Amino acid sequence: MPAKNLPAIRACLPAWNKGRIVGQKRPLQPKHVWAIRVRLEIAQRTRELALFNLAIDSKLRGCDLVRLKVADVFAAGQVKHRVTIVQSKTQGPVSFEITEDTRKAIATWLEDPLMVGSEHLWPGRFHERLHISTRQYARLVREWVASIGLEPSAYGTHSMRRTEVAQIYRKTGNLRAVQLLLGHTKMDSTVRYLGVELEDALAIAEAVEI
Repeated sequence: MPAKNLPAIRACLPAWNKGRIVGQKRPLQPKHVWAIRVRLEIAQRTRELALFNLAIDSKLRGCDLVRLKVADVFAAGQVKHRVTIVQSKTQGPVSFEITEDTRKAIATWLEDPLMVGSEHLWPGRFHERLHISTRQYARLVREWVASIGLEPSAYGTHSMRRTEVAQIYRKTGNLRAVQLLLGHTKMDSTVRYLGVELEDALAIAEAVEI
């Protein structure tokens, strides 16, 4: 009787996501934002305070945030109030306002000796790297949230992108405004990004003139 080909027996390996929180990262709450800002100010971490504040204001993806140049946010001897950049993912433009506190933080950072002659707003520490990497940015985000007692695995760089728009949607229900601020080309992308229930999203979208 011929022997049957039985499946190979393999050792059970632990799931890659065991013990981790996976899925969409949470936005920060206003109290979290202020707590992180206070800690960075007290520690006099000038670069990180400017980076944190601009991440909240701009709502940019990490890849676009780390590539910003000084000329993107600074002109005529002062930090701009409004900035427009071309997104690397969609190649479409997106605009954002820079708040007063963020402008002050950026201005202070630009006076740092490390910024002398730098083209990039967040220069890398090594000559072969023009700016910090998205991996470095992600590490900083984990440090920020951990510093105020939050679970780092529940937050990420997209938490920074979602923080302000989550508040805007909660207070206004205006999906179109959120879509424009995030630079999404399709409304359903915005719906998924916010985690909005479909029926709520449709009801709100019908009430918004485009």
